[in-house]
Amino acid sequence: MAAGKRAEGSVLGGGGGGGESQESEAPGPLLPLSRLDIRRYSRQLVLPELGVSGQLRLSGSSVLVVGCGGLGCPVAQYLAAAGVGRLGLVDPDVVELDNLHRQVLHRESRLGTPKARSAASALGELNSRVRCVPYELALSPSNALQLVRDHDVVADCSDNVPTRYLVNDACVLAGKPLVSASALRLEGQLAVYNHRGGPCYRCLFPKPPPPETVTNCADGGVLGVVPGILGTLQALEVIKIASGMGATCHGSMLLFDALEGRFRHIKLRPRDPRCAVCGDHPTVTALQDYEEFCGSSATDKCRALHLLSGEERVSVEEYKRVLDSRAPHVLVDVRPPVEVDICRLPHALHVSLSKLEGGDEGSLKSLRQRIHEARQGAGDSAVLPLYVVCKLGNDSQKAVRILQGLSQNGLGPISVKDIRGGLMAWASKIDEEFPQY
Repeated sequence: MAAGKRAEGSVLGGGGGGGESQESEAPGPLLPLSRLDIRRYSRQLVLPELGVSGQLRLSGSSVLVVGCGGLGCPVAQYLAAAGVGRLGLVDPDVVELDNLHRQVLHRESRLGTPKARSAASALGELNSRVRCVPYELALSPSNALQLVRDHDVVADCSDNVPTRYLVNDACVLAGKPLVSASALRLEGQLAVYNHRGGPCYRCLFPKPPPPETVTNCADGGVLGVVPGILGTLQALEVIKIASGMGATCHGSMLLFDALEGRFRHIKLRPRDPRCAVCGDHPTVTALQDYEEFCGSSATDKCRALHLLSGEERVSVEEYKRVLDSRAPHVLVDVRPPVEVDICRLPHALHVSLSKLEGGDEGSLKSLRQRIHEARQGAGDSAVLPLYVVCKLGNDSQKAVRILQGLSQNGLGPISVKDIRGGLMAWASKIDEEFPQY
């Protein structure tokens, strides 16, 4: 049922807390709370900081949740539970098995279902009084501004750099506060942008990082509870803004270290008057091509780098033919040890990329020994093929460059190529029994 519509007899609400007045931010007239509303929200209604007026603002507010994944699930869940009037749920992906350890709104029974629809279904069972609108699409320069304008607060729960810039710029152009969070491995951070004269995301990060330095959850992993903690805190900031209590994190960034169990705040720089989008003389006055701006795709899927030429790479099918022919060669697995523990090709030599980058002498000694053994069957003067593999074919490209530089360092005549798509391509195209992770 849409916010503001009441089926039961109404109970007039008045007075109460709710912090400083922000009636101008709530769309439409605020109708009284019903008897069932009072029963449902009773534990928060008695808080002086919220009260009836704050609850009425919540029920009259709308929030756009960008991403229904590890962050978006707890954000949407707590906003629906708190009684936010309308939730817009944006996500282009479907529910997959490896989502379920952290994306707690989804279920095994909804594998293959669009995430936005799955989330809306779960939220409808939690609170049928909240209107949940699923948008089964990717946020883009063509649709972002209108979607942002249609909501009072935006929660950025995405997991890629282009979408972060897109959401930020849309919020600045539409004049909407942005609550942004991120989580990776065992760490997370939270900030509120474009609120009460504070900075926007571009003020702090005017230029995107190089694509090869960016790691997301698909690449680097994440402990499921970490986005849960950050998403819950994100929901808290949204509720405080929508109810009139005011955000805590609009002048600082909250950092969370799960391993140490520690939170800390760092003060943010003030709004930059030279900012390209929110500055005194903005140069970004319309949404742009953010994938081109960032040099990466707007996806939380595993990214694909392109560091080598086609002649320096082989497909998994080509490598399978080399393996079947029993031609002398060396396969080097450059994944971290924790990934090798999950699965490996038994004939591969494990030398992690970090060891190669650090010039670890023990690892190089093992590599020289393996090359020497393989060269016995190839002939001492023959050029020995080295193939490099990792999970996805990204780190392996970096390793090829390093090994090419070492080719004159006691390794003898070698040719070095990486295997495109890595072990996950091997699993999908060559060996269906090989684990995917």
